[in-house]
Amino acid sequence: MFGIENPGIWISYLLSFVCVAFAFWFGITRWNKEDKNHDDTKNTEK
Repeated sequence: MFGIENPGIWISYLLSFVCVAFAFWFGITRWNKEDKNHDDTKNTEK
């Protein structure tokens, strides 16, 4: 398929797509999480 016969190459492509999907999921779930914690500490110090 697509001229790539070696299963090692397919595994490397699959792992790269899995890493990109994980990075996307991790970025979305952690978006501005540190900023919210930082804002909470500012409000309690007043």
